[in-house]
Amino acid sequence: MKTFLKAQWQNLIMANYAIDAKYLLPYLPAGVELDTYEGQTYVSLVGFLFKDTKLFNVPIPFLGTFEEVNLRFYVVRKVGNELRRGVVFINETVPNKTVAWVANKLYKEHYIAIPTKHRWTDTNTHKTIRYEWQVQKAWNHLEVTAQAQALPMQTGSIEAFIFEHYYGYTKIDDKHSSEYKVNHPSWNIHAIEQYDIQCDFEKFYGSDFKILNTAKPQSIMLAEGSAVSVDWKRHAF
Repeated sequence: MKTFLKAQWQNLIMANYAIDAKYLLPYLPAGVELDTYEGQTYVSLVGFLFKDTKLFNVPIPFLGTFEEVNLRFYVVRKVGNELRRGVVFINETVPNKTVAWVANKLYKEHYIAIPTKHRWTDTNTHKTIRYEWQVQKAWNHLEVTAQAQALPMQTGSIEAFIFEHYYGYTKIDDKHSSEYKVNHPSWNIHAIEQYDIQCDFEKFYGSDFKILNTAKPQSIMLAEGSAVSVDWKRHAF
């Protein structure tokens, strides 16, 4: 069976922070290199909605629609003459323990299950998208207000760099990694007018990311999203 997961990914917020590469190197899987945009490495705080999720084309009863919040960075793998651009996840957060268990058990991912929620407001001219997740007793949030109209991203832009990494890489151990493919079209994006971020990076993601508590994101993005599929087969290397 070729496809492990199918879903709709909707209203993806990306808050992108420039970061010194030294903070990411301990998390770098073997066989890949840090990817950069105009010489700078980035880490992104991401919030979006999983909707109508299916595993092996079978709907997940009562658990098919949920929020995900993750922290990720960007890598590239050279395979012959091909450059495969992908992401590495520091952490992925969902509200459902079953979803987290399946991802961790099958793929050695870094999912945890904690309470999450979202709120969307749409008008003819604007949309406000908000994701929240509870760390201990405190609610963190990621919110943007953007123009309602979505436009194609420009080739070579920072938006294209952030969104168009179509592989995922997982660190198995110091010498081994795995690779999988995420399939979706290029997304249209909404122009951001304002944002609000409340995230205790140190408490949630560890001391390596304490510096983000006082940093401002280099850019904030909102993509429409689309249907997405994730290949079943993972390639170890």
